[in-house]
Amino acid sequence: MSKLAMLGGTPAVPSGGASATTLWPVVTSEDEQAVFRVLHGGRLTATAAGEVEVPALEREWAEHVGTAHCVAVSSGTAALRVALGALGIGRGDEVVIPALTMNATAHAVLQCDATPVFADIAPDTYTLDPKRVPEVLTGRTAALLPVHLHGLPADMDALASTAEAGALAVVEDAAQAHGATYRGRRTGALGVLGCFSLHPSKNLPTCGEGGLITTDSGPLREAALALRNFGERAPAATRTYIAHGAGGNARLGPVQAAFTRSQLTRLPAYSKDRDLAVTALLGRLAALPGLRVPRVPEDRSHAWHIIRLLLVPEEMDMAGIAPAAVRRALHRVLRAEGVPVSQYQVAPLPAHPAFRPADLTYEDIAARFPSSCQVIDGSLCLQRRHLNPAAADVLPLYARGFEKAWEHLDLVRDIARAQGTDDWRRHFTDGAR
Repeated sequence: MSKLAMLGGTPAVPSGGASATTLWPVVTSEDEQAVFRVLHGGRLTATAAGEVEVPALEREWAEHVGTAHCVAVSSGTAALRVALGALGIGRGDEVVIPALTMNATAHAVLQCDATPVFADIAPDTYTLDPKRVPEVLTGRTAALLPVHLHGLPADMDALASTAEAGALAVVEDAAQAHGATYRGRRTGALGVLGCFSLHPSKNLPTCGEGGLITTDSGPLREAALALRNFGERAPAATRTYIAHGAGGNARLGPVQAAFTRSQLTRLPAYSKDRDLAVTALLGRLAALPGLRVPRVPEDRSHAWHIIRLLLVPEEMDMAGIAPAAVRRALHRVLRAEGVPVSQYQVAPLPAHPAFRPADLTYEDIAARFPSSCQVIDGSLCLQRRHLNPAAADVLPLYARGFEKAWEHLDLVRDIARAQGTDDWRRHFTDGAR
């Protein structure tokens, strides 16, 4: 049995030893040359006459996804907002989203003056549960906005069936799922509109902020183009500056487009290498009792943007100890070993003050969204450190860190018992109304 680092043993991951192999994004000389190409060309905005990088990225991403069109925008949140706006969603409308996701999904709905309505996630995939969606549908529901959380596509056929029955649009939040597939089709081609983020933390990054919208609909493309550029129609030649409807500035810059185009040439190879390395890691972790690795249904593939690991205290001989306490204890032990785990989301979206309905108590939230609360309380995540294909060399060290922790579950149990039973409610100071 190896001595834990927190007790003076040697860490599983040497200090600083993983930094070079876990940097993300990987910036190559080709990426730098793409940026210099724009800087030297002098066309530094998407509306500059003769600018080619943004339309080229749109063509290339549409081809990669398998859709007819792509509209490049300024961020992943802007992609969601523009996509919903292109559908005409606004005041009085409701949009169903999962209770567990990045808060940007809900913010985009609010920015359209619509109302986000939450449904619980499926406990085994962490994506919007099709069985829970009908419970929250009303006469005001206008769209479903499933999130391919962490890189795994949601159950799109089941959601599409519900949407068709209610004449609802389905918009994909694929911000974390570049290149993932569902029944042979790529994310972004599974709804009426698909939305991606190009944040530097994402699997397909840019050198700043950016987003992409995909669709097969010509009219929706035209509506999105107008919304991203002050309500103006795409000019045949010279820009007219005539606003034909509401809009704003959600344009992507040519520098960011050029950088992403260069990154896109390596996306398939990076995705393949990452899948092999992560699969090997999860094979080792799956052998540890009480540690649930992500499940990937046979009809889809995972982009592995984030790796979430669920804890089952009963299988770790910790029955009666709150999952949040077990998580905090393991977080302490694993971080000492050099394994960069984090909690990531700390509360379900319906609990956020920005989104919580006035009549919804914290007790209501726990009752209505049990799977989301369970995942938040009792799981740990690996983020970014596995995106670099060179991380295949360090992931075995992460696995060893977990194995060391499991060799000392007695100590983990003692630490967990000392943690108390606080869960996500402890992050709020305005009381359990």
